[in-house]
Amino acid sequence: MKFKGITDIFFDLDHTLWDFEKNSALTFRKIFEANGVAANVDDFLEHYVPINLKYWRLYREDKIAKEDLRYARLNETFKAINVKVKDGLVYKLADDYITHLSSFNNLFENTFEILDYLSKNYRLHIITNGFDEVQHKKMTNSNIVHYFETVTNSENAGVKKPNPIIFNYALNLANTRANTSVMIGDSYEADIIGAINIGMDVIHFDLNQTSINRDVIQIDNLIHIKQYL
Repeated sequence: MKFKGITDIFFDLDHTLWDFEKNSALTFRKIFEANGVAANVDDFLEHYVPINLKYWRLYREDKIAKEDLRYARLNETFKAINVKVKDGLVYKLADDYITHLSSFNNLFENTFEILDYLSKNYRLHIITNGFDEVQHKKMTNSNIVHYFETVTNSENAGVKKPNPIIFNYALNLANTRANTSVMIGDSYEADIIGAINIGMDVIHFDLNQTSINRDVIQIDNLIHIKQYL
């Protein structure tokens, strides 16, 4: 079944097109080595991934500031693995992480193929909760920026997904409507529920097939978007 009457497609960036976990792991290896951090990276990442998700949820709900997120997720992880790191170094690592994250640019399988395919018939856009100064670098360095006509991030819009304001901001920026648009993203709460609530069609990129809502279209490889668009 293919969607009808669609003119515009909105993608999330991290965890949907840009392989955040892989690129993040490579970044931590680089900055730990450069700063002489005596922590096992694999052990660190095992604890960091859920801690990072927790802090992003707090950030999305406006319960913490960007600077607090960057520091606290690292500090809590070091404590969880019993590695003592002085505050000054934690802050430096937080800065170094942002500086070097966009130097690694692994994309999910079939990203270029699906963007080439879709760009022939649709206008493509990005809606991301990621930080403004980082997201553009990620898109540029991974050679996908030219596919997208508009990029909306939470700092531009003043709110974060799933708040309807950011989706309406993105629709207005793209000069399009919800009922002719599709949102594709990995976060069921932020991307899928947020888009449904303003009347957009959705495709859930559920790489690990964790969603239990069978009423929503789910894919575990980007190439499967061809079945619907």
